[in-house]
Amino acid sequence: MEITSLNNELVKETVKLQQKKYRTQTAKFILEGYKAIKEAFDSGIVIEYIFVDKKHADDYKFCDKVIETNDIVLKKLSTTDSAPSAVAVGIQKTYDKNILKNSHKVILLENIKDVGNLGTIIRSAVAFSTDAIILYGESVDIYNPKCVRASVGNLWKIPIIHIKDFHKLQEKFKNFERIATLPKSKNMLKKFEPKIPCLVMFGSEADGLSEELIKFSTASVKIETENTVESLNLASSVSIILYELFMRK
Repeated sequence: MEITSLNNELVKETVKLQQKKYRTQTAKFILEGYKAIKEAFDSGIVIEYIFVDKKHADDYKFCDKVIETNDIVLKKLSTTDSAPSAVAVGIQKTYDKNILKNSHKVILLENIKDVGNLGTIIRSAVAFSTDAIILYGESVDIYNPKCVRASVGNLWKIPIIHIKDFHKLQEKFKNFERIATLPKSKNMLKKFEPKIPCLVMFGSEADGLSEELIKFSTASVKIETENTVESLNLASSVSIILYELFMRK
């Protein structure tokens, strides 16, 4: 199959997926470039179709839903400055909240607004032995193309659960140690020993953790830094804390 016109209906439908409301309505999302598409395919993500530059069609023989196209169409479909060799549409992966019954090392991200930060955090969570991620409150869309790129293929390797209701959060984690990560705490990360199962809670860079979650916590911890540094980037903080809590022997 070949499509080379920007007026093609499938092209128009794919472009709509650059917007969150269409991703939500259809439960689909965009993948850009060989690495992202191949890793998603290998991880069991259902690929609906792939628009591929004719010159690179042989690279995508692993999938039988290839549509050959040109650079003009790929530029229209892509969210990056330079068009990739291919743009695919995949079906979003969903998880049942019951998966948390078998999770022992969980992180919670409250009201995360930066998609690049979220993608990087997902990557770190997979790297540092996290069982699941909770998105609490109003967080950005994990299927935003920038988040998909920043997660570097790790988006499908860890359960990501959305919880907005505080009572549901209480119910799911009533038997967990609940650790608030704060700029001020008597517990220094270097010496802190978490009890398992545990929920490690992170707030947004702008606002930090809400009072509601601080009160919900059973412990708190802070990263030791030089006094000349006021705070760290959220993604950096998450990486440091997860390594120390989950990987340190």
